[in-house]
Amino acid sequence: MPLGGAGRCLGYPRRVRLVIAKCSVDYVGRLSAHLPLATRLLMVKADGSVSIHADDRAYKPLNWMSPPCRLEEAPGVWRVVNKAGEELRITLEEIFQDTSYELGVDPGLRKDGVEAHLQELLAANPETLGEGFTLVRREYMTAIGPVDLLCRDANQGAVAVEVKRRGEIDGVEQLTRYLELMNRDPLLAPVTGVFAAQEIKPQARVLATDRGIRCVVVDYDKLRGIERDELTLF
Repeated sequence: MPLGGAGRCLGYPRRVRLVIAKCSVDYVGRLSAHLPLATRLLMVKADGSVSIHADDRAYKPLNWMSPPCRLEEAPGVWRVVNKAGEELRITLEEIFQDTSYELGVDPGLRKDGVEAHLQELLAANPETLGEGFTLVRREYMTAIGPVDLLCRDANQGAVAVEVKRRGEIDGVEQLTRYLELMNRDPLLAPVTGVFAAQEIKPQARVLATDRGIRCVVVDYDKLRGIERDELTLF
């Protein structure tokens, strides 16, 4: 289902829109990038983001524009422009499929008992996450779901904390989405992120570092006040 007529400036759709098309893509802004003509998947999400995907990677798009931005359609071309004036220009040679779907509200990743208890323990001991940290509240609600912990650091900066038993790429992606939304709130911004888990996979750590998110490995037993029954040399 098309989102609007030719040349019409469009607001954010209520549905996710999936377009398979032969296209070329140019990004014009602080950096310039070009994708030559090829068949790709174009995705317009309900939050207004537009991303271009190929069939050779698990999660990261070839190029994208994060919200807030506007999408303008004209025959054979999409122009996606953000508030800084940067432009993602998609030149369409042929459209093979153009469909929209209502996905509804996503419940997010569900936590097991250990994760829920770990969140509770970190809320009671926020200094575990960083010196001078204080808790603002647990389950801070955003438009796409609750952030596990909202804290303040030693400089009174806002910090969003995502808590996992095992830290993987999905958790980093989840925290990234929360941060994008929270940094639009002038009462909170700038908001930094902390990804806390008992174990953090190397790929997740690399992705978190690339996105400016700090990783914290948490000792669950120590937080519970349980000494490990292990022999040590020192």
